[in-house]
Amino acid sequence: MPSLPLVSHGRPNSIVAWRSDGAVTLRQFLAEVSQLVERLPAGAHLLNLCSDRYRFSVGLAAAIVAGKVSLLPSTHTPEVVRQIKVFAPDVFCLTDSDLCLVELPQLRYPAMRMSLPDSFFIPQIDSKQLIAVVFTSGSTGIPQPHPKTWGALVGCVRAEALRLGLLHNPPCTLIGTVPPQHMYGFESTVLMAWHSGNALSHAQPFYPADICQALAAVPTPRVLVSSPVHLRALLDAGLALPEIALVVCATAPLSTELAQDIEARCHAPLLEIYGSTETGQIASRRSAQTAQWQLFPGIKLIVEGDCVRACGGHIETLTALSDLIEPMADEHFLLHGRIADLINIAGKRHSLASLNHLLSTIPGVLDGAFYMPDETGDDHITRLAACVVAPGLDAPHLLAALREHIDPVFLPRPLLFVGALPRNSTGKLPRDALQALVQARSRGKPA
Repeated sequence: MPSLPLVSHGRPNSIVAWRSDGAVTLRQFLAEVSQLVERLPAGAHLLNLCSDRYRFSVGLAAAIVAGKVSLLPSTHTPEVVRQIKVFAPDVFCLTDSDLCLVELPQLRYPAMRMSLPDSFFIPQIDSKQLIAVVFTSGSTGIPQPHPKTWGALVGCVRAEALRLGLLHNPPCTLIGTVPPQHMYGFESTVLMAWHSGNALSHAQPFYPADICQALAAVPTPRVLVSSPVHLRALLDAGLALPEIALVVCATAPLSTELAQDIEARCHAPLLEIYGSTETGQIASRRSAQTAQWQLFPGIKLIVEGDCVRACGGHIETLTALSDLIEPMADEHFLLHGRIADLINIAGKRHSLASLNHLLSTIPGVLDGAFYMPDETGDDHITRLAACVVAPGLDAPHLLAALREHIDPVFLPRPLLFVGALPRNSTGKLPRDALQALVQARSRGKPA
């Protein structure tokens, strides 16, 4: 397949997005993409920091049309920006903020001309064109780059749209709480809208009231693309929710109980997506009904000793998975946590993900995470630590509750009460941020 269209919407008046001032048609979107292409600097690499999802999508499309590569790290700390400059010295930043402090050459998102051209043409993009480099979140170490071609990305989001039932149905609007710079948001709130004939919402709501407002601002049917941390907060807020047709969730596995609560509260099915920066999205499940994941069509798992690799479909090379996978029959599998989560203390093994889940199920615990320090190289047994957000509880109560479920060697020492965990915008908890919090609190500094 030599080329694929930029978008699958075929008619000039098809709605591709909703902004605060109303609907955006395909003709208008393509006109704005062309205007931005004319203003792009000479650099071959673009760091797209637009917080408005529609402006991000215009910037992404302009970069694709101009043959530039979008760099998509999940965070934009000074250290990550320094790493990006080393990776691509010619990188420049596209921003829609007057207060952008990123130390890179900057292009401010321009005001667009309102006149629309008479001509109408959907750009055709070579399926082998490199359009993005997505970086891992760094939750288990240093962010790593993964190049993405146009054909692989389109194949991935088309498979996702088919699995979610978003093809060949009345057009819907995708409202995302996750940023478009993150792999999940990139695929599920931008590219999937482009290649399923649906529209995206410009909004990037975070707090429950903002999510409700963003939902209410667009017509039905609505699809909420979110993460466990946002959905849990939405449940706890107890706000009246606008009508939702479907909830999509990713970034961390949901418990059956939480998935059932979300479905009951939203009056909509919840489908959970499994994937990674390396592979893209490869499976889904109805989490309220089953623990098993179903692979997307064409995706295969190959077991090689303790390693499970994925191939087929949109995956261009045989790729090792970073999770503990138990293949089942009929293209299904069970997920048992990340390989990097496995810990061994005094000859006993456990998963950090499992420990975190147990901690979060204790009544009164709002958030919490275990932390495994690096080995010291001496003969002392390494002890787990844990940070917990639980305003109404104390350490003896929490430790007693944990002791009911885990071996004493896994009890956290120390157990640190904090006001909040340093999660990023998708709810993930980078290991270095958790390490800094544990070290600061262990030295007596406030959280």
